[in-house]
Amino acid sequence: MSEQSAKPYLIRAICEWCADNSLTPYLAVKVDKRTRVPAAYVKNGEIVLNISAGATRRLTIDNERVQFTARFNGVSQEVSIPTSAVSGIFAKETGYGFAFSVSADPVASLEAATAPAEASASGTQGTADKPRRRPKHLQVVK
Repeated sequence: MSEQSAKPYLIRAICEWCADNSLTPYLAVKVDKRTRVPAAYVKNGEIVLNISAGATRRLTIDNERVQFTARFNGVSQEVSIPTSAVSGIFAKETGYGFAFSVSADPVASLEAATAPAEASASGTQGTADKPRRRPKHLQVVK
């Protein structure tokens, strides 16, 4: 049996801590095809949402998703975010909270890793002008 992620537990804990201390919990989300958020408010593939009790209705944070209804520019909208897309939760007033790593889409990562390297249009010409780059990894020398 695989170990469960601590992320949803930490999200719930910070959200509850914010409520107990009269702070506003903000959720930072990396938007992808699995997230349902108002597209008009997404900037650079990310959105920050106020998830306080006063800003949301029917807020549920389970181990798989964060779901709620909120008004955006006066229009009620359903929001659904997989916990894997949450990049952070923090208190608006203090900035205290947690940042999480968000894994990239596995299919996109695989395509990027296996895509052939682009060949230089000029061939080998001009390589003498460029300085040699040092390798970014360790190399065994005998």
